[in-house]
Amino acid sequence: MTVLVEAEGLEAGYGSVVVVRDLDLHVSAGEVVALLGPNGAGKSTTLLTLSGDLPPLGGTVRWNGETTKAPLHARARRGLGLVTEERSVFMRLTARENLRVGCTDLGPALELFPELRERLDVRAGLLSGGEQQMLTLARALARRPSLLLADELSLGLAPLVVKRLLGAVRKAADEGVGVLLVEQHVSKVLEIADRVCVLRRGRVQLAGTAAELRGRLTEIETSYLTDQAAGS
Repeated sequence: MTVLVEAEGLEAGYGSVVVVRDLDLHVSAGEVVALLGPNGAGKSTTLLTLSGDLPPLGGTVRWNGETTKAPLHARARRGLGLVTEERSVFMRLTARENLRVGCTDLGPALELFPELRERLDVRAGLLSGGEQQMLTLARALARRPSLLLADELSLGLAPLVVKRLLGAVRKAADEGVGVLLVEQHVSKVLEIADRVCVLRRGRVQLAGTAAELRGRLTEIETSYLTDQAAGS
């Protein structure tokens, strides 16, 4: 499989504050890689650094085999789709207008989420949280990216909506998109991921195939609780 993005010995953070240390990670075409870990583990920082939104503090980032320090907008032109933790919809625009602003064809977007068809002329600010997230993901995937980086798609959403969102991600991967997915719903993401990387305090604690780590679910969830207790 073609490696789309790769981090080697990555250090990432904000200014002089290093959050992620010595991270080796890659995402290939057609696979879902889940990035798991408790709050503050460095998941979102990793995602933003790989997207070009944050400059790396050390190590190497490669895009399609070439070392890069290109900014987010340049990587987007080369096939990157990014869904951040905040639902990136324009609240005053309708769902239809949001898709148009994102240069998204209506047909592929509605094929992904037909639920949006009857909501196209509703302002995004009046959509439910689940509909807003469907709109956000539809806008990203309908542009047919080669690589999708997605941060906490399921945050605060009902189980049925989470299933729809993660199902769309899996379908995109099956059609050749490489996906790096930050998630808190461990058991749900293990159902659709190919490989898993668990971060704890900025370092890789566990890594392997999803099949391997399904048998270590209790260990993963215990690490979440341990870090939350330490930070309380």
